[in-house]
Amino acid sequence: MSDQRFRHHVFVCENRRREEDPRGCCAARGGEAVRDAFKAELARRGLKGVVRANGAGCLDACALGPTVVVYPEGVWYGHVRPEDVPEIVERHLLGGQPVERLRLHDFAQGKAPKVS
Repeated sequence: MSDQRFRHHVFVCENRRREEDPRGCCAARGGEAVRDAFKAELARRGLKGVVRANGAGCLDACALGPTVVVYPEGVWYGHVRPEDVPEIVERHLLGGQPVERLRLHDFAQGKAPKVS
């Protein structure tokens, strides 16, 4: 038996900010729907107990939200939509290959994020 309970932890930002905050927030951009999509996709694929998807507070990438970070790899994703979730599960969580079109490389390396 492994010493590790979950193979992956997926944290989905659901932070809420005031409407007038110029950074915006992941909650207003659909963070909760993204988390729900992860939970549903993981259940559909029988990955409950193998991968854990959690809602998170601010991940400090507000302009890039909804943001998602996958551990233990420390891979950051930005502008994630519910329809992106099956691809992240298939390619990254099951296949070991991050979804490059959604990755936030600079942010994961501690650099200021590039907003596109």
